[in-house]
Amino acid sequence: MFHYVIETDTGKKREINEDRVAVLKRPEGLLLVLVADGMGGHNAGDVASDMTVTTLSNLFIEEKAEAFSSIESKKEWLSHHVRNVNKAVFDYAGNNPGCKGMGTTLIAALISNTECVMCHIGDSRAYVIDGSVEQLTRDHSYVNVLVDSGEISEEEAEDHPKKNWIVKALGTEPDIEGEFLHFEVKPSLYLLICSDGLSNKVTKNDIATIVCSSMPLSKKGEELVKLANHLGGEDNISFVLLSSQVEEV
Repeated sequence: MFHYVIETDTGKKREINEDRVAVLKRPEGLLLVLVADGMGGHNAGDVASDMTVTTLSNLFIEEKAEAFSSIESKKEWLSHHVRNVNKAVFDYAGNNPGCKGMGTTLIAALISNTECVMCHIGDSRAYVIDGSVEQLTRDHSYVNVLVDSGEISEEEAEDHPKKNWIVKALGTEPDIEGEFLHFEVKPSLYLLICSDGLSNKVTKNDIATIVCSSMPLSKKGEELVKLANHLGGEDNISFVLLSSQVEEV
């Protein structure tokens, strides 16, 4: 059984919050965790993230249980509906001039007591924390393209001026394929799924210190937001922190 806390904060510099976060639970216990970081500023990034999270949330709750009966069926469900939502966001932007160019990152994770199947697009991140912190996702970013081609090192990527340029986002092209991950859920696991407003400011060591502390889960969430804002808070800060162990919420 998972306990979780949801946090979303506008930050210290932005006028609106373009992030959308949700956790849905089906009667059989399956969770859907969604984190979407809208892009486009005045071009309706919040519309893109809101459309994405609202649509996937409704589809998840209305779906028949058979759709989630195996790892492969879960991947198929995510792939099918993410492609459809991508097309809906793309078409909406094309039909509404004020929304031209809008898009959103997305992490959509189907989580049971034993496993997690995750679809990832953009530079929102997922971390697993079990004493140490492991980043599960790899940003779909311009600097990672440079790293893969050997033009720059991982260390140079961290401080590159185009670090925040992403090369894949939901709604910016007529078709898209997400990247999929599957892993076993262990009894002592924490899972952090966040927008880059958190991951760009807070280090793995910071995450480990806060998440592995004796504070209640809700307090850990508050402290992560507080630290990201203390370190600048230039972007919206949103995340879901989940714990698979028994602890004070």
